[in-house]
Amino acid sequence: MDSGSQKKTVLTIDDDPDIRAALRMVLEAEGFMVGEAASGEEGVKIAQRINPDAVIVDLMMETVDAGAVAAQKMKDAGYAGPIYLLSSAGDTVRYNLDARDLGLAGIFQKPIDPKTLVSTIKAKLAQ
Repeated sequence: MDSGSQKKTVLTIDDDPDIRAALRMVLEAEGFMVGEAASGEEGVKIAQRINPDAVIVDLMMETVDAGAVAAQKMKDAGYAGPIYLLSSAGDTVRYNLDARDLGLAGIFQKPIDPKTLVSTIKAKLAQ
């Protein structure tokens, strides 16, 4: 990324403030701007306002599928960027949810490896 290019923005949506803080630290250290939301509903509103380059949304917040619902609402509202689901539910999510069926770019498992997170988002946004 050359110095003349604009910083990419990543919106993180998670009801756990510690997770949001950790994601912010990792992403900002890599030069991203970070937006935050504490619920799926708030995340949908913020996504419409800031139009982030990518979104990371926790699957289980106020309801079991809050993240998937928020992702669908963003897609329905015309958001075209990559949306990644964040899940602590273990491998069962991989078998029960097909990221492509939901229009998602992928699923990250908690605890998330910072290097994997950054390299995946950078590669996706470089396309």
